[in-house]
Amino acid sequence: MADLTIVPRHHHLAIQAGDLESSVAWYRDFFGAEEKWTLEEFSELTASRLPGIRRLVEVLVGDVRFHLFDRDGCGAESPPTQARQFQHLCMAVESPGELREMRRRWIELRASGRYRFALPDGPTDIVTDADGAQSFYAHDVNGLEFEFTYVPGAR
Repeated sequence: MADLTIVPRHHHLAIQAGDLESSVAWYRDFFGAEEKWTLEEFSELTASRLPGIRRLVEVLVGDVRFHLFDRDGCGAESPPTQARQFQHLCMAVESPGELREMRRRWIELRASGRYRFALPDGPTDIVTDADGAQSFYAHDVNGLEFEFTYVPGAR
């Protein structure tokens, strides 16, 4: 019998949005995301797993796909801090300058008043680890945490 090694690859990250239009706009304005497609009819499996799903929009940031969706009866309130959820998603940039620009853009979009953020927290300061990696953390409009990092020599 042949030994098969299956190595799955990342396809998308699905995010339940409290305000879908605002989320799509924020991902476009913060990340420069491109809207790829929209779905408003769902399989029985999807409908049973996500009761009340209304609409799903795929946005693309580089080669990272985000599936933003909303559901009936699910508002913008944040989940309890002890709820099981992904802790954060880390996205890398090419330089310390890009890292500073991401943080500056987050602050600018927050100050614009165009978005309703689920959490009041601003971005952390940029910190540098002992190995020279730099990073900061910030939440999207839905309260999901992102880490943005620059790792010297990484690609």
